[in-house]
Amino acid sequence: MNPKIPYLREKTKNLTESPGVYIMKDKDGNIIYIGKAKNLHKRVSSYFRENPNHTPKVSAMVSNVNDYEFIVTDSEYEALLLECSLIKQHKPKYNILLKDDKGYHYIRISDGKYPRITAEKNTLQSGRYLGPYTSGIVAKETADEANHVFMLPTCNKRFPQDFRKSRPCLNYHIKNCMGVCTGNISPEEYADIIKQAESFMKNGSKESVKRMEKEMNKASENLEFEKAAVIRDRINAVRKASEKQKIINSSINNADIIGTAEFHNGVCISVLIYRQNRLYDKAVFESEKADSGEDILNQFMMQYYYNKTDIPKIIIVDHIPEEYELIEKMLNVQSGMKVNITTPKGKQAELLRLAKNNSAEYIAIKNDRTGKEIIALEQLGKVLGLDKPPKYIEAYDISNLSSESIVAGMVVFENGRPLKKAYKRFSVKEIQYQNDYESMYEVLTRRLKHIINKDGDEYLNRTPDLILLDGGKGHVNTITALVRELGLNIKVFGMVKNDKHRTRAIASGGNEIQIDNLQPAFLFITAIQDEVHRFSVSYMHSKHKKKTYISEIMSVRGIGEKKCEKILLKYKTKDNLKNASPEDLSVTAGININTARELWEVIKNM
Repeated sequence: MNPKIPYLREKTKNLTESPGVYIMKDKDGNIIYIGKAKNLHKRVSSYFRENPNHTPKVSAMVSNVNDYEFIVTDSEYEALLLECSLIKQHKPKYNILLKDDKGYHYIRISDGKYPRITAEKNTLQSGRYLGPYTSGIVAKETADEANHVFMLPTCNKRFPQDFRKSRPCLNYHIKNCMGVCTGNISPEEYADIIKQAESFMKNGSKESVKRMEKEMNKASENLEFEKAAVIRDRINAVRKASEKQKIINSSINNADIIGTAEFHNGVCISVLIYRQNRLYDKAVFESEKADSGEDILNQFMMQYYYNKTDIPKIIIVDHIPEEYELIEKMLNVQSGMKVNITTPKGKQAELLRLAKNNSAEYIAIKNDRTGKEIIALEQLGKVLGLDKPPKYIEAYDISNLSSESIVAGMVVFENGRPLKKAYKRFSVKEIQYQNDYESMYEVLTRRLKHIINKDGDEYLNRTPDLILLDGGKGHVNTITALVRELGLNIKVFGMVKNDKHRTRAIASGGNEIQIDNLQPAFLFITAIQDEVHRFSVSYMHSKHKKKTYISEIMSVRGIGEKKCEKILLKYKTKDNLKNASPEDLSVTAGININTARELWEVIKNM
């Protein structure tokens, strides 16, 4: 326990009930946590009370608090702004901090009479810059598109120094370049084209097309038909480029779409930035895992939008953050317009799915997974009410032929993929008749006791995040009671099949959870159910076959259980047994040659 707790409690007794911000510090005076409160006394007192029910992260923070300061504000909204400002300034250890995945990127328009348009990672060179862009891909594609549409040179020639020194390159002949190297483009004409290209990159296609249409009409009126034709082609290219830049043909004019994806030790957040009906940019952030009950989206939006100038009219999220009224107020004040935080409607759901997929794919690359695996685990964790996506899953299935050869298969999935070296096979020993509930109870009792006694291999000693049973609520209730009886904290669910033996739903202790509307999770559960069924059935068949040929061996007069066991220990497989000679069998089992020949004939016909 923190020895400073009595002092901190005493200090907090007379703390104001006004809204404000509190600043926790460690023994060296470093700021380790910053929070806001509607009621400072009530909120700060909650950290230092007796028998607190803190999450692990809060407990760790409290154990390091040596003192705290506070700043009183006039309203909870002012406290929000101050909290955002101080967190950005100090980056305290125990606050949720965003890690921007990318540095900023820019589009450079170089100096000189014939400037070039290029994508850059910094602003060290001379010239004018557009940006910053958070996505290097977006910056490069925008620069490439402008160069292509306006037929700007991308070669290494210097102008006007290299005019007419060599023939125009292939780009000129296939109309990807206007041919500045021919010396036929004046600096004034080129500057006007660069101006059009800059307008295109800044304002999108609509503004550029309007201005170029006026210029085209003016050229036609002046009988400059060749110039008008060039501008016409440029207008068509801009329109084509703008169509290419649209994603899912969005009708959204000005919006941010925020998609999150969780992984075992953190969260990835993608912001798709739509401006003028096209995907303008993308930002990706990482954050540590939020504590249970802590809204990561709420924390992200406060930090991401605080003091931001480019704020859209609509922000689409998968759920409304807990303090959305305060966040909306902050956004309204900063932007000078009404900003609406909303969940997706209609086609917007596709955009949110795209944002979530971006987050999942980012996590997948960092964790050597696929995006579908990340999304499936996240969906499964949420639909089952787990605190986090299940990293380590065990699944069980009972298989038998009537009351013979009753076995169970255990398969393991780690991070969404089969972990075959952890698979286990169990023979049901105590149940002599067909009873799936009792068979499952026996198998899981033996398996779970390895966790308690730590007497198995590394996989049997490991506690799974989730247990899935091939069966319905009866199986779940039976095994949930066992887990509770053994004092373990493992979630148990069933995998229910339809009458065609296809996965239908997930069973809890009282009802069924439909997952067919969550395709990644549904396909993942189906894969687990198919795999555990395959594994248990293959073991049952192999065991049944072994029982069959054991009974055939013992059908030979003079061969009992002990002699049969000697033969099986020596030869192990049926193929080895068939390759043994009568003389070999006689020596191994300790039987006379006549009995051995009779046994050899039986083995040949197995």
